[in-house]
Amino acid sequence: SVVQYIDQELRDLFDGGALFEQVSGIEGEVFRSLENRRTVCFERAGERYFAKTHFGIGWREIVKNLSQFRLPVLGAENEFRALNALSRLGIDSLQPVAYFSEGLNPARRRSCIVTRSLENTASLEDLFESRSLSTAQKRILIPKLAEIARRMHANGINHRDFYLCHFLLDVTQSELSPFLIDLHRAQIRKRTPLRWRVKDVGGLFFSSFDYGITCRDVYRFMTHYSGKPLRETLDTDGEFWKAVYGRARQLYKQDHSDIPAWVKQMEARS
Repeated sequence: SVVQYIDQELRDLFDGGALFEQVSGIEGEVFRSLENRRTVCFERAGERYFAKTHFGIGWREIVKNLSQFRLPVLGAENEFRALNALSRLGIDSLQPVAYFSEGLNPARRRSCIVTRSLENTASLEDLFESRSLSTAQKRILIPKLAEIARRMHANGINHRDFYLCHFLLDVTQSELSPFLIDLHRAQIRKRTPLRWRVKDVGGLFFSSFDYGITCRDVYRFMTHYSGKPLRETLDTDGEFWKAVYGRARQLYKQDHSDIPAWVKQMEARS
């Protein structure tokens, strides 16, 4: 069983036969090489691409995930479907130019996704870390991140690795338009369950704890995510925001002995 999509610009690279042998023969910079996954950056006609190949995760990994009540990621299909879903929603992300999958056995299914490289970009985590973003820029970004989260969750998509490091900005452009990346674990349903909304938003909050975020910034995010005035979202969605905060605090305390001052300030106000 073979499923494939190849954009016109790469038709000459993949001729439709022995796709995995062809992608394995691509020469480029190896960004990641694991037992069952390999990511290579290569250049073609002046354009850079990333090829992420999955070689099958094996029954042991499948059973392990299921025993922990987690859906196993079997290959590149997850990311391909998620990227197409984000594109339909108008959320900037990676652009897939090739995808193929073969095999009926879920433990041995082989698949690959090729995306265009996002050039001249830096992650929000790196930009915050280097203090490259002004207060004004931060205030512009917060509603945009909230809108991405709101639109995803309203359309049944949750990311599962929703952190600042997975948002990229084009540093050559004055317009602040974040690209959301690393969707290989994303889930798509008719409706996003509450616990996965909490995990996504809590993860994003956690990843911002050390970067000069203020209570006002958090309230701004809350109003844009909920689409309601602050008082109303606190009244109607209070349990959700408590769970989000608890998730963020729990993640932070796993690696730190204390929480930032602004978090203590928010606790004192609540």
